[in-house]
Amino acid sequence: MTKVCPETEERTLQEPVLTVSTDVSFASNHFPTYKLGPDNEIVDEPKEDEKGPSVEETVEKESQLLSDQHKRLSVRDLASKFDKNLAAAVSLADEAKLREVASLEGHVMLKKLRDALEYMRGRTDGQNKEDVEKAISMVEALAVKLTQNEGELIQEKFEVKKLGNFLKQASEDAKKLVNYEKSFACAEIETARAVVLRLRDAFEEQERSSEASRAQGPDVEKMVEEVQEARQIKRMHHPTKVMGMQHELHGLRNRIQEKYMNSVKLHQEIATIKRAEESKSCPFVLEGTQSLGSCLKIRVNGPDSAIDLSNCSIQWYRAACETSRREAISGASQAVYAPEPFDVGRILQADILSNGQKVTVTTDGPIDPDSGLQSRVESLMRKSNSEFSVVISQMNGQDYASRSHVFTVGKTRIKLSRGWITKAREIYSTSMQLCGVRGSIKTPTKSLLWQPRKSLTFILTFESEQDRNAAIALARKYAFDCNVTLLGPDD
Repeated sequence: MTKVCPETEERTLQEPVLTVSTDVSFASNHFPTYKLGPDNEIVDEPKEDEKGPSVEETVEKESQLLSDQHKRLSVRDLASKFDKNLAAAVSLADEAKLREVASLEGHVMLKKLRDALEYMRGRTDGQNKEDVEKAISMVEALAVKLTQNEGELIQEKFEVKKLGNFLKQASEDAKKLVNYEKSFACAEIETARAVVLRLRDAFEEQERSSEASRAQGPDVEKMVEEVQEARQIKRMHHPTKVMGMQHELHGLRNRIQEKYMNSVKLHQEIATIKRAEESKSCPFVLEGTQSLGSCLKIRVNGPDSAIDLSNCSIQWYRAACETSRREAISGASQAVYAPEPFDVGRILQADILSNGQKVTVTTDGPIDPDSGLQSRVESLMRKSNSEFSVVISQMNGQDYASRSHVFTVGKTRIKLSRGWITKAREIYSTSMQLCGVRGSIKTPTKSLLWQPRKSLTFILTFESEQDRNAAIALARKYAFDCNVTLLGPDD
């Protein structure tokens, strides 16, 4: 082994050494000891003086504690817990800084030691040189290990910083929540205090009123007894007379109602007799059931009459009664007319002008309603859309041969379609018209006139009379809900 002379040691001290930052603080004044195994691998490391658990353990532990206690912690306890966690995160950050400083110190010391060993390797030979080379290998292994520790330290530092930011934000949110709950609790306390004050005032008022009533108790009881006695006297003398007058009035009302009904029946019978007598001399007669769903037809009275209805001018009218003003039914100028829902409760008349003479035929009474129409309309109104099977008889005044179509009456519009093809679809408006057929057609009781817009008109034939009347009544109800009056031409 070669001995190092003092001159060599002086030269080593005189050579320049890399400068170290003044911010570096060394935790110890000695270099740690390590044991090397085969191939210069470190097999035994000194146990570091751990000041606390790792970041992963701390995060897992605190998360478990929060998960176990979040249901029973109050808002204030939660805020305090976040503050404690924030303080723990700050301490972990400080510990990470100390580890970073210690790592920097280790790099500096390893650098100095390697430089010294390199210098000694150049000045020694033999067995001493081999020992120096082994020491250099050990220093390099320590440098690699220290670099690995630095990587782990950087990752821990990033996690600590992230945890600190999260806990800081959570602490601020908890403080805001505490302040909000505090203000809410103060408001609730003030409200409860006001309620208590009102209850106290009410109790005091009740006590005062009860004391006053107790003071006036004898007088009030005496007045109640006098009132009850007076009521008994009144019931003993007056009830019989009053009840007798009520029975008399009830009997008079019943007799007046009976006489009125008899009078109405007599008037109807007289009118029927008069019409029968007039019809004997009248050249025309009105045939058909005078109810909704039927068809009224003007017929020439007498088999030997030479009057031809096709040469006569006819106009139908509706009126509330025989003495009221008549309303002309626009377009109803044929010998046949099928009443529609708008004619129910009204009298129908027809003026026939023949050879310069005008003859009027009148129904015996108002048009009677269809017994099942009201319930049918009410059941259809429960649906959003009601569909009817129809056939297009005419389109814009021309005969139209078509297959079955679907006439859909909705709450806001009416549509005529066949499969995916839509013939017409319009919302309820003032330009739309809907009424029973008033012209010459094969089945007037099953047909209606629908004008979606001014340039388009359909005559549709339904499967039954009730379907036709239900469609008209339903469409008019929906149109009325849309502030539109849906009638026929000039109605």
